[in-house]
Amino acid sequence: QEWKNPFATWDPRDFCNISKVILPLNTYWSPPIFILERVDGQNSDMNYMALTHNGSVNFTQPFQVTLTCSLIILKFPFDTQTCSLSIASFLYPAVTDLVMKTRRTASESMKDSQSFFLTDGEWKFTNLSIIEYTEMLDDQGFSVITYMISMQRRPTLYILNLILPTCALYLLDMAVLFGPGSLEEKINYQIAIILGSSMLAVILNNSLPTSSNKPPVIGTH
Repeated sequence: QEWKNPFATWDPRDFCNISKVILPLNTYWSPPIFILERVDGQNSDMNYMALTHNGSVNFTQPFQVTLTCSLIILKFPFDTQTCSLSIASFLYPAVTDLVMKTRRTASESMKDSQSFFLTDGEWKFTNLSIIEYTEMLDDQGFSVITYMISMQRRPTLYILNLILPTCALYLLDMAVLFGPGSLEEKINYQIAIILGSSMLAVILNNSLPTSSNKPPVIGTH
C-alpha cells in the first residue's frame, strides 16, 4: 500500500539529510482494507511503514489468506477456474474520503505473481486481470479493486490414475463379452471386471472435487 500524508512532511536539510524513516504502523493513519472473499488468514508481524520526507507512506505486509471460490468442475480434470480477490474499505466512502488505485498494470502484476508462484502442484497460474469499480452500499459508494485470477488444472495425474484405468476396464469388458470362450469363463471374467470397476469407482469418488453445482462428466459416466 502507498498513500500520501500531507501532515507528515519535513525538509531533509533540517534533519541531517534524513529523507526516510521506518515507524510502527499505528504511528499515523493507515487505510483499513478488507478482502471480501477471505475466510481465514495469517498475518505477519511486519507492522511497520516507511515514511519519506514528502509525506509518501509505503506499507508492505506479506500474509497468507484462504479465500472462497465457486468452482465449475464439469470438465474435470481439464477445467480452468477463475477466482476473484476483492480488496475494499467499507469505512470510508469513495466519493469523499478514500479512492483505491492499482500501482501496477495487470500484465506487470501477472509477471510478478508468476515469479512468486514457484510451486509445481496441481494448478497452473494462467492469467490475471484487474477491475476497479465503485460498490454501492446503503446509498454510498465504496472503492473496490478486484483481481481475477485464472488457473488451469494439470490433468496428468488424473489421466494416469483414473482415465486410463477406466478405459482399460471398458476395453477388457468388451473383449471378454465379444471374445471366444465358454459362458462360465465369461461370467468369471465379468465378475472380476465388476469388482475392479467397483474399486475404481471408490477411488474416483475420493478423488473428484465435490464443491460444484454440476458433477464432473467423468463422474457421471
